[in-house]
Amino acid sequence: MTAGFSAVDLRRLLSRLRDVMAGIGAVQERLDKVVALIAQDMRCDVCSCYVMRAGEVLELFATFGLSQKAVHLTRLRVGEGLVGEIAAHARAVALADAWSHPQFVYRPETGEDFFRSLMGVPMLQAGRVIGVLVVQTKLERPFNDWEVETLETVAMVIAELIAAAQVVKREELFQTEGNALLHVRLSGISLNAGVGVGVAVMHKPHVRIGRLVSDDPIAEQHRLHGALDGLRAEVDALIHGSRGEAEAFGDILEVYRMFADDRGWISRISEVIASGLTAEAAVQKVHDDTRVRMMQVNDPILRERLQDLDDLANRLLSILAGVTTRGELPDNAILVCRSIGPTELLDYDRRKLKGLVMEEGSPTMHAAVMAKALDIPVVAQVQGALARIDSFDQIVLDANAGQVILRPSDEVIDLYSAAIEARAQQKAAYAAVKNLPAVTKDGVDVALHINAGFLLDLAGLAETNAAGIGLYRTEMPFLALRTLPDVKAQHALYGQVIAEAKGKPVTFRTLDVGGDKIAASSATLPEDNPAMGWRSIRLTLDRPSLLRQQLRALIRATAGVQLRVMFPMIASIAEFAAAKAIFDMEMDRHLAQGGQAPKSVKVGTMLEVPSLLWQLDGLLKQADFISIGTNDLLQFIYAADRGNTRLANRYDPLSPAMLQILKRIIDHCGERDVEVSICGEMAAKPLDALALLALGFRNLSMSASGIGPVRDAIRKAVLSEFEPFVLDLLGSEEPSVRERLRAFALDRGVGAL
Repeated sequence: MTAGFSAVDLRRLLSRLRDVMAGIGAVQERLDKVVALIAQDMRCDVCSCYVMRAGEVLELFATFGLSQKAVHLTRLRVGEGLVGEIAAHARAVALADAWSHPQFVYRPETGEDFFRSLMGVPMLQAGRVIGVLVVQTKLERPFNDWEVETLETVAMVIAELIAAAQVVKREELFQTEGNALLHVRLSGISLNAGVGVGVAVMHKPHVRIGRLVSDDPIAEQHRLHGALDGLRAEVDALIHGSRGEAEAFGDILEVYRMFADDRGWISRISEVIASGLTAEAAVQKVHDDTRVRMMQVNDPILRERLQDLDDLANRLLSILAGVTTRGELPDNAILVCRSIGPTELLDYDRRKLKGLVMEEGSPTMHAAVMAKALDIPVVAQVQGALARIDSFDQIVLDANAGQVILRPSDEVIDLYSAAIEARAQQKAAYAAVKNLPAVTKDGVDVALHINAGFLLDLAGLAETNAAGIGLYRTEMPFLALRTLPDVKAQHALYGQVIAEAKGKPVTFRTLDVGGDKIAASSATLPEDNPAMGWRSIRLTLDRPSLLRQQLRALIRATAGVQLRVMFPMIASIAEFAAAKAIFDMEMDRHLAQGGQAPKSVKVGTMLEVPSLLWQLDGLLKQADFISIGTNDLLQFIYAADRGNTRLANRYDPLSPAMLQILKRIIDHCGERDVEVSICGEMAAKPLDALALLALGFRNLSMSASGIGPVRDAIRKAVLSEFEPFVLDLLGSEEPSVRERLRAFALDRGVGAL
């Protein structure tokens, strides 16, 4: 705080703003009074409010100190000038001399010639920038952190006024093209394949805050802690399965519970309450601040945890406001949202939920993982979904093609309804033969395993009758945490995995994370390319306590049963030897303390870094098994980021170069009699799986949904026919041999691939 402006001053200003906002008069009239109050109380010469209009344009909506002629005339694009820069990055700017900043843009109609300093903050509503609030002074005045935070608090109050008054109408935010009665296609990415036909239900997690300013901070603190107790009780009820299927999502919900108990989060909310806001307003402000900071993080997995934070804040706000979070659905609901958290999804009746459309979203967000386990089709990153879709609009969700069709014709509905029926019949057919072996017509036996990362994934073992878990991603339940859970917590989780596997083998991959995901050091440097940075085995070898604790937990959890552990991102024999030495050290320690040994032990490595291709002979002398991660191997071979949509389909796993590399690996492993498997997405595609079998692979690990189609293709194929054809394709100069192999398979009755 400064001597010039204190917490008492802020509470007085908030109280005066509340009176203006609650008063009578047009929105324009009240905004004019608001900016005058802010300028007066913060001892500034200018206060201006810019509002986001259609086409990402910021319009000067009210000002005290600038020329009134500029109101509704001055407009800046997002990214233009200092105001546009604040909106573009949702970050505050405080400058003693704004004119010297390279982003400064002078607009003569405003009359701001005499004002030097500038402080501006984004106005956020439901996590989105809806405007910018700016103050200016004639003198060069350096603004401190307290003043910035004060203006942010005030901006939040004004944002609620603007949103409640619907200053920007919904139809202004998106211009409808063409005849609104014609069906419209929106595109996105598929997070879970499938088709849904139904009516749109808008998921509206944002709770409207009725009262922003409080005169009794102590009472608000009591309300906050009472609501936190209610939040924990709700999450505990979900964890203990009191709502049916939720018990399957225990590990995700445990992480969510850790969020709810985070002392730093609770402390920040309490501090904001002390400044004069209600408990609801404090929760929203802290959440908006956290969301803006996390949106600046480059790492996509950390940004995915925003969905959990949104979920947590909305649930807490609902408890404070006394409204229910459970949504009632029609029988054929397509849920439409910006994003959704894991417990919000569980609040809906999954029997009625036919699909999920999101404006945001990513494959590893917790809600997407749950939707996949519940077999709910999901299309994400659908731009304009909330603006284009109205409640109860008829929708066809084609998650196979990443398409959303609005207001479809009867013919389109009939077509997709038939596809849904065909898919249901196909799934039933796969389920009917799940107990039949994956054996080709000429008697070649193939072991099909599933990939997993959460306890809920393990249901796929029984549903598909898979041979085991070929890849268990140990980092998945813990990515939201600052530090790795202790040995006891990890031991409990791995023990649950072993129990759920019911005697089938489980291959545990050690932590495949980066330094920006787990606080393994006090100062993590930003990385331009995290996929090839300080991650996985590189991190855990540099911070061996992380690896030792995880291996200790795995050894304890597998006492008396088989232990299979593999290390990710190994780039040299020396790295594998160092990791194996740590494993041996922990095994010796366990036995010396009287612990029961695993029934058998196999230690292997992922092969995903190309440098290992020239070290295979030496590596195979030390590793018990090799598991090829085709996703990373392909992107490193072609130097093509697999997360880049422009490159996603540019390089095909069924390229001669990739097939030659895989052939080289399988031949070396065969000569050394070392077990080898495939655990990338390539294994889950029937045509790709047939190519792998023709190269010599007999162990495939994939998502549970891929088991049925791959088993079906294997049982229809005569491998002796495919082997010479695929080996002949290795010499092709084409970028991909996919279509040639597809035609060959169709000619031999394997089916549509």
